[in-house]
Amino acid sequence: MKIENEIKLDFSDVLIRPKRSVLKSRSDINLEREFRFPHSKQIWRGVPIIASNMDTVGTIDMYEALRGYNMMTCFHKFMEENEYPKNDRDRYIISVGIGDRDYEKLLSIYKSDPLKCNLVCVDIANGYLEDLVKFCRRVREMIPNCILMAGNVVTREMVEELIINGKVDIVKVGIGSGSVCTTRIQTGVGMPQLSAIMECADAAHGCGGHIISDGGITCPGDASKAFGGGADFVMLGSMLAGHKESGGELVEEGEKKYKVFYGMSSSTAMNKHYGGVRNYRSSEGKTVKIEYRGDVSDTINDLLGGIRSTCTYVNSKNLKDLPKCTTFMRVNNQVNRIYG
Repeated sequence: MKIENEIKLDFSDVLIRPKRSVLKSRSDINLEREFRFPHSKQIWRGVPIIASNMDTVGTIDMYEALRGYNMMTCFHKFMEENEYPKNDRDRYIISVGIGDRDYEKLLSIYKSDPLKCNLVCVDIANGYLEDLVKFCRRVREMIPNCILMAGNVVTREMVEELIINGKVDIVKVGIGSGSVCTTRIQTGVGMPQLSAIMECADAAHGCGGHIISDGGITCPGDASKAFGGGADFVMLGSMLAGHKESGGELVEEGEKKYKVFYGMSSSTAMNKHYGGVRNYRSSEGKTVKIEYRGDVSDTINDLLGGIRSTCTYVNSKNLKDLPKCTTFMRVNNQVNRIYG
């Protein structure tokens, strides 16, 4: 047994310190990024915000909406092969697990149309399994030029392992931080998201790779903190749920409408996709109802406006420079949590 005494921080534990700025307008802020990747050798350009690969978020309708903003959608694992779009292949990501069926599905898609596999995400809840690294190497051998993502992890050593030995370009960071994830309650495992971002970004950038902050984004300010902490991409779940373009059942209660939103390790998801929760495991997600929000464009415009405003407060003319311009101030300390 070992105890780490270093304080770990979440988005709610900090604010970004403002500083003198010469920027005149939010409209001057450039939120598009250009990335080069260590293994695929591709160049990707766009706004580095991704719709999560949950079946209540990562839908075709969401993809159609977000590609207009030069953003990406990570499709959920259970899409049929014939559902994947044939255009804008740098705006969607094919998501798979690490089983034999996942490999065969990806191989089938690749054989039918190699360009559909331009971006691939190997996604499992526990990214510390040795089988994840092995599977990523197999994907790299199958599709040498794909932009390969994998996760989820929250520590330096596993980021380095995935990039160096797994041949991954982008590592997905976050365990238990999502609003409908109960991993921390069920297992006691995880790390506060901001500290995970800072540790993993430092490791990834040292290897020439990149990270996605996945989970815990509840408002535009959280996204700004994620980018300011070093995240290259930000993945959104709950912020994009509940919209017209989202998946999930539409429920009417009196005069109000709701959409169902659930974690992909919840009993709802496992009953839907696997026929139930196996007797050797437990549910690590919950199911909630989110009040219907209408068109997702309103949420996206609000999100982008908030990030641009952050940049003007810290004199960052573009999203790339935001980490260099960010100083975090701790606002919730351990004494206040115990006695406040």
